[in-house]
Parts: sequence; structure tokens; C-alpha cells
Amino acid sequence: MMDPKGRNTFEAVAMPHLPLLYRVARRLTRDDHHAEDLVQETYLKAYRAFNSFELRSFGIKPWLLKILNNTFLNRQAKESRGPRSVDHSTLEETHAADETVSVPELDLEHVDEELKAALDGLSPDFRSVLLLWATMELSYQEIADILGLPIGTVMSRLHRA
Repeated sequence: MMDPKGRNTFEAVAMPHLPLLYRVARRLTRDDHHAEDLVQETYLKAYRAFNSFELRSFGIKPWLLKILNNTFLNRQAKESRGPRSVDHSTLEETHAADETVSVPELDLEHVDEELKAALDGLSPDFRSVLLLWATMELSYQEIADILGLPIGTVMSRLHRA
């Protein structure tokens, strides 16, 4: 386990990024409670692995974001393998929506909601890349390093998103 001095070092370099990690987690999960759990698990994993972390000039932020993203993707994969329950009203709404397909009109008063809905509709792979690029203004290479992807994959996912 880490000594008290190591704990202070971890807190000093990692905790200033808590608000940023929560914002990213919130956008990934689309739920306050799931985002809090995701950030908590990220910090727990980071704390446990901090002795093997090598602090470089670009800081701890990319490492924390990589842990956050991997934890999120692992959770998504685990949840997708499990059974899901659907209530009767959801089935009826889905059936009714299938029968009445129309082209949506742009309502300028609700653009933020439409943009939010569009982001929520993206798969986690595309949403992660887009959020890192648009909200954190990271370079393609930084995103590739955080997500552990080739830079070409980052560029194609960003384009598709």
C-alpha cells in the first residue's frame, strides 16, 4: 500500500482534475449517479496503481482520462451481456414510433436539447472521441494516447460522429 507521503502526492496531482473527470463521466453515462460511481471507481483504480505511474511533463490528466474511459467501456460491455427488462409502456411507445416516422424540423429554441440527444444517441466509442475533442480541445494524438487507439481511428471516429 502507499505511504502517507505517496497519498499526499496522489491527492496533490490527481484531485484538481475531479471536476473535469466528473463532467466527462456525466456526458458518457448521461446520469449523475452513474457518473459519480464511475469517477469514484476511476480514482480508486488510479490510487491503487499510482506507485507504478510515472509523472511526466504533461501531467496526470491523460492517465486519469484513460482509466475513466476504460472503466466506462468495461462497464458498458458487462451491461450489454446481461439481460434487460422492458416495461409494457416502452414497448407500446416503440411500436407507435415505428408507425409514425417523420423528418424532424429544427427548432432553434431547443437546439441544445437536440444536440444533447444527438450526443446521447452516439455509441460510446464515437461519443468518447467527440467529447474529448470538442469539450477538452485535445489533439488527435492526445485522444489516441488516452483511448489507446491509432490516430487514424480517432480521426475516422471523429468524422463519423
